[in-house]
Amino acid sequence: MTTKSKMVIGLVGAAAAGVVLGLLLAPEKGTDFRARIGKTAGDWGDSLTDLFANAKGELETLAKKGRKSAGDAVDGFNEARERYS
Repeated sequence: MTTKSKMVIGLVGAAAAGVVLGLLLAPEKGTDFRARIGKTAGDWGDSLTDLFANAKGELETLAKKGRKSAGDAVDGFNEARERYS
């Protein structure tokens, strides 16, 4: 795991802990509290879904570029081999 990914995971974890502590320490009725927790969890779920969808799209784009580059390299190698055979 790279340092960058460790930092991102740490920041997300710290943010989640802050949200949980803020919710737990907030003086409000239990029903309001549970409703707020549900909304917050739903918002986080939506955000994570969007994040993973974007990451999947980026990975697919990178894979497509990698396949094209590999194909170009093979074509270049075959051309060079034919030229110098």
